[in-house]
Amino acid sequence: MTRFVFITGGVVSSLGKGLSAAALAALLISRGYNVRLRKLDPYLNVDPGTMSPYQHGECYVTDDGAETDLDLGHYERFTAVAARKTDNVTSGRIYLDIITKERRGDYLGGTVQVIPHVTNAIKEFIGADIEEGVDFVICEVGGTIGDIESTPFLEAIRQFGNDHRGQVIYMHVTLVPYLAAAGELKTKPTQHSVKELRSVGIQPDILICRTEHEIPDSDRRKISLFCNVPEGAVIQALDAASIYEVPLNYHAEGLDAEVLRAFQIDPKATDPDLTRWHEIMEHVKSPEGHVNVAVVGKYIELQDAYKSMNEALTHGGFANNVKVKLHWINARELSDDNTDETFEKVDAIIVPGGFGEGGSEGKIAAAKYARIHKVPYLGICFGMQMACVEYARNVLGMADAGSSEFRECTDPIVGLITEWQEDGVLHQRGEGDDKGGTMRLGAYKARLEKNSLAQQVYGEVVISERHRHRYEVNINYKERLEEAGLKFTGLSPDGKLPEIVEIKDHPWFIGVQFHPELKSRPFDPHPIFASFIKAALTQSRLV
Repeated sequence: MTRFVFITGGVVSSLGKGLSAAALAALLISRGYNVRLRKLDPYLNVDPGTMSPYQHGECYVTDDGAETDLDLGHYERFTAVAARKTDNVTSGRIYLDIITKERRGDYLGGTVQVIPHVTNAIKEFIGADIEEGVDFVICEVGGTIGDIESTPFLEAIRQFGNDHRGQVIYMHVTLVPYLAAAGELKTKPTQHSVKELRSVGIQPDILICRTEHEIPDSDRRKISLFCNVPEGAVIQALDAASIYEVPLNYHAEGLDAEVLRAFQIDPKATDPDLTRWHEIMEHVKSPEGHVNVAVVGKYIELQDAYKSMNEALTHGGFANNVKVKLHWINARELSDDNTDETFEKVDAIIVPGGFGEGGSEGKIAAAKYARIHKVPYLGICFGMQMACVEYARNVLGMADAGSSEFRECTDPIVGLITEWQEDGVLHQRGEGDDKGGTMRLGAYKARLEKNSLAQQVYGEVVISERHRHRYEVNINYKERLEEAGLKFTGLSPDGKLPEIVEIKDHPWFIGVQFHPELKSRPFDPHPIFASFIKAALTQSRLV
């Protein structure tokens, strides 16, 4: 029997519902259970694919090509359970499907309403595509209690609990703030948040109380009394030294045991194996030195725009038992005139993905500096493209080399990808196509050149990585770039799409068209990032 845990949030956003969902899943997996995680997002976008990173952080991409909320990245990193298209849905997707059916005549002239049509569609999503043997489905509801956008989702999960009695519990993440002037914690925000939740017919079974200070037993009893939950189900969630400490903290607070008790499962029947989490925290707390990595990005004001990359760099540090210190460089403010002072004390440079011309010249300047000064360089997606433009301009002398994404140019080193193969199916795109969901998305295979740095890093010749892009390095320039020393060491299986470039006479210079950060895990660091940080460590010892 599959059981469902619904996680809601109250008082304020950014309390860590996604992290709580991921940590709970990790704890249940450590006890031997099979778990899936899902996210319900209330916004009207069909998916986050066309949203600015400033609005919602990074757009996380799954193997099967879904553009999803960044919380799915937490889910995958903490559990190693691959997310799918059916694990994230938005109000926009729900309404689009319903309106499409209405226009097609599926409702046979009936009035289409939020209840039951929208709520039924949400419930269908919650229960769909769950394979046999899944013990728990953990479903996070985006937004906070009281948001008008969340109302249909709250009603749907209320109905779902009524439809599946004994198989559903509700967890509520709330805030217990500390007022310095009064010198005490305040439980009223939590009480009011739970009151709001109960007003829509949902009684929480467990409370996750985010706080910066220890919650006294007296306050726990007060929360228990006024919120109608067992005292043991009032779980304190203190700020942690690392997100990877959260599963350990929650276990110490008894979260996993309380969840099992709520389902009338004896928590003593299974013993959690938390060895891997203790090992990760050893790396966090006792690194053998550090490396300095410059991140040259255009969205650095909101670092969640690069969430998976940040975590993958941390994982690369775990693989080498060093702390990775990130130095954020605004690509819009970087040029050849200030690269010397900007990169003087860094051990490696990473240029992540992005869209649009803004910051492109700064990223080109970063690639040039790394190439000339033999500093380890990793270019991801747009970072690879700009490295190729830099090479064409400054090594091959193509002064007007550029990308057709920005403007017409004499040498379009980077151009719109118009077609590609996937499992024998030809996909085609044009300039006038919709922006949403029309990129090359999801996992594709690439073949690596034997004895290349890329092949040494991966330890295999055929790899599979996740993509999210509209533009590609123009394969027609491959021969000239290779003759000048920029090697194309990874190509799509049909040899038409460049996937990896590297400079042979450089200690570590790799550009990749895909997003390796999406497949990195704390207990299984991605080989690209492990090798990149190792090269940075070597560089730091040379300086």
